[in-house]
Amino acid sequence: MNFDKRVYWVSFWFIRSFYRTLLLGDVEGLNHVPRSGAVILAANHTSHLDPPILGCSILRVVTYFARKTLWKPGIGASWMDAVGAIPIDRDGESDIQAMKKTLAAVKAGGVLTLFPEGTRSPDGTLQSAKPGIGLIAAKSQSAIVPCRIFNAHRALSKDSTLPNFNLSIHIVYGKPLQPEDYDPGRDAGKERYQRIADNIMSAIRKIQRSRPSVI
Repeated sequence: MNFDKRVYWVSFWFIRSFYRTLLLGDVEGLNHVPRSGAVILAANHTSHLDPPILGCSILRVVTYFARKTLWKPGIGASWMDAVGAIPIDRDGESDIQAMKKTLAAVKAGGVLTLFPEGTRSPDGTLQSAKPGIGLIAAKSQSAIVPCRIFNAHRALSKDSTLPNFNLSIHIVYGKPLQPEDYDPGRDAGKERYQRIADNIMSAIRKIQRSRPSVI
């Protein structure tokens, strides 16, 4: 099954309602997310809740990654295809097919969600960035909105199977970074990708919650 807008938006409103009712706290900086054009949402990663909760406030189609191993025969794989998820190997940097789909989605003016750390932090501590996001940013030269998700590791940790509905997750969308902000040198080589990734992660680290803006 190919991407289906109807399936995407039905899923979007269901997930949005679920999170806003049970888990979502305050959201800040939505005005920083461009309403059109290519943009990458780059966020810290501590929970399986991060991808859907990051996109459920954005009234645009958001493209997500998912492990290739999740594409097993059945309704789950069909649903992921329908909402436009991109299958990726564990070693995402070497997945050429996923990279092509990713760059195509961004260059078409879409919204892409990426987690520079590459894997979930077990305790909420921000980790070092992997060069993968640097490669995508360098190739696409798109705007990047740094995002920070607070409390997700407590709402659903790595070792948990069910969310803790007594906690709220808070999101702050930072000011967009343009290519000249995260990629001033524009030289060649893997060092460039790591430097870009570090610049993006630095922007995420600087984000703090201010006065809550409840949606």
